[in-house]
Amino acid sequence: MLYRPLSLCLLLLLPLTALGHGFTRLSSLADDGFVIGAEARLLGNGEPGETLGSLEPQRLLSPASVTKVYLAAAALDRLGPQHRFTTRLVSTAEPDDQGVLHGDLVLEGGGDPALTTEDLWRLVQRLHQAGVREVTGSLVVSQWRFGPVSCITTDRCEGERRVDNAYSALLSSAAVNYGNWCVTVAPARIPGDPAEVTSCDSQSRLPRIDNRVATRPDDSGTELTAERLTEDDGDVMRVGGQISTNAHPREVYRTSADPAAQAADILMAMLGQADIPVQGGQATSTTQPPASARRLAAVDSEPLQELLLRTLNYSNNFMADTLALDLAEVPRPSLSQAGDALEAFAGTIPGHGPATLESGSGLTPENRTSAAGVNALLEHMFRRPSLFPSFVAALQSPGNGVMRFIRRGSATFQHHVMLKTGTLNQPVTVRAVTGYFRTLSGRWGVFTVLVNGTGATPYLSWTTVLDRLSRDLDAMIQAH
Repeated sequence: MLYRPLSLCLLLLLPLTALGHGFTRLSSLADDGFVIGAEARLLGNGEPGETLGSLEPQRLLSPASVTKVYLAAAALDRLGPQHRFTTRLVSTAEPDDQGVLHGDLVLEGGGDPALTTEDLWRLVQRLHQAGVREVTGSLVVSQWRFGPVSCITTDRCEGERRVDNAYSALLSSAAVNYGNWCVTVAPARIPGDPAEVTSCDSQSRLPRIDNRVATRPDDSGTELTAERLTEDDGDVMRVGGQISTNAHPREVYRTSADPAAQAADILMAMLGQADIPVQGGQATSTTQPPASARRLAAVDSEPLQELLLRTLNYSNNFMADTLALDLAEVPRPSLSQAGDALEAFAGTIPGHGPATLESGSGLTPENRTSAAGVNALLEHMFRRPSLFPSFVAALQSPGNGVMRFIRRGSATFQHHVMLKTGTLNQPVTVRAVTGYFRTLSGRWGVFTVLVNGTGATPYLSWTTVLDRLSRDLDAMIQAH
């Protein structure tokens, strides 16, 4: 009994890192009602590393776009860094001596999350090289792998009729341009005239355009609004606001209501510009082309490691969820079934613990994981030398990352950390960060911070979170 007061005094004299707390500044967010799960630890040489910071690390919270590190790890594990997705033009017919294809021309979507207009142009060129000069049948876009995928988030469901953003794109294995329409807004020569609004992808007006943009005198400023509406005869881009006569053209992106139909529209316009008429019109299909279909042209995606860099650096929800659907092992999967594949992967990680993943993007607010679980994933990838370079390259350094809002904190934080952030504002606030750090002595560490609000918590800025986190991590990095 005499030793207990002395032991307690010695315990109180220990630094917070020894107690496993460490996040002294970040933890103050709890005073405003935010729920926090956090952990930072060094990576040992085959042994558990020293814990430098810990705040309820097993607590299950929403990770928002931190979910994308699960997607990246699972995709690298399943497919490998050099995997490419193939999009094909196929037909059961062959062109005759005059180049006439007596049958349907089918675009077989390969689940490429980064299929672009340039890829479609390449397909058309290769179709021409294959001798096709005319199609008597129809152009059919086949999304037999997946699509249209049922919406399970508010943003995507509302986007089936109208949308004012580019991040909530609907999903299809035959989508192009990340499921977005693009229009270019350029000033007219004379102030007061309507601006010039054209399609980014075609000489045709795809989609239909409702131009409400006025041209203003030099240096009047440019302020644009854009909304994609869906009417009975297809999508319409309604663009409003103003643009100065001396302004550069601006590109505006909004999600389409039917990605496969959008791909058909764009490809049909390109075939027309290449003087390859299609007599039977266009359609979409969920049926796999028959085994007898012959490949007329094909285009491959960039390697998976390049796709993941874009997916995580820009936190591209469309790419992440498309890749998750590519990983599902059931025919024509739903987004939830794609999440099952990610959960199964998480279950193979030593020491991970429970997780609920309903998507690969993190747009689904039902996703749940723990700071300790995410760190287990990061350590698992660190110990896989054939995959780790591709995995860590998809993260950002605060000092030179593409997202400007992370460029905060000391030089130590900016240049010794690589991270991925996650943000949600509805139904509750989520600010999440995960990644690797290097100490001053060159040791590797992992950290994850999950901050969730409630209906009663105030708005939480990234400045508040990153300023406190950077100071906590700075101390850990400096101390080792």
